[in-house]
Amino acid sequence: MPTRNIIKIDEEKCNGCGQCVTACAEGALAIINGKAKLISETYCDGLGACLGHCPQEAITIEQRPADDFDQAAVDAHLATQKHTNAHSPKPATCPGMMNRQWNTPAANQNPQTNTPSALTNWPIQLHLLTPSTPCLQHADLLLAADCTAFALGDFHNQLLTNRQLAIACPKLDNTDAYLEKLVAIFRTAQLRSLTVVHMEVPCCAALTRLVQNALAQAPLQMTFQDITLSLQGQILQRTHIQP
Repeated sequence: MPTRNIIKIDEEKCNGCGQCVTACAEGALAIINGKAKLISETYCDGLGACLGHCPQEAITIEQRPADDFDQAAVDAHLATQKHTNAHSPKPATCPGMMNRQWNTPAANQNPQTNTPSALTNWPIQLHLLTPSTPCLQHADLLLAADCTAFALGDFHNQLLTNRQLAIACPKLDNTDAYLEKLVAIFRTAQLRSLTVVHMEVPCCAALTRLVQNALAQAPLQMTFQDITLSLQGQILQRTHIQP
């Protein structure tokens, strides 16, 4: 196997925006489980056209043993990809996974209700957030269980205003991955405060324990508040926890 130039992807930096995928003329990249992946060494020519399209600087060129670039294989791959895309409603990449941040929630007013959204960051799913993303640096973070925004009618006004948002489900999601992500955020972002909001059901309170376990691995001096909601959307308890 020859030693040659080939791309390397830093998955910690990658936010899954998909810009590198559309920039690769050979179709060598794909978004898999929220991260850019090199799907075959034979599709990568090692020229690095994708590098300048990555907003996270997650792609570099390295020299290592790799299969030879194969233009015939690329042509066959692109033909198959074109056929698949033509017969599938699914896009090759997900633009909705690109990091976004804005400062004026009022700009998102619903013209029918005139009620502003307090959301100022995207994405909001915890497993899609990148610890180094600018919106998290020295931020006031609201970590909300998925169901809370549906239970609390005034969620935006009471909890989300002036906070960045991450959502997760401690019952249905992969909490091992969430533990790793929270540790990385605590080590990288240096949060100013953290508010955890969850439902009163026991399985949902696991979100607080997940945060406490992460703080045990990555101690952080910050304000830590835990909020419990009833199933009818009432705030039952606010507890300030010493990190």
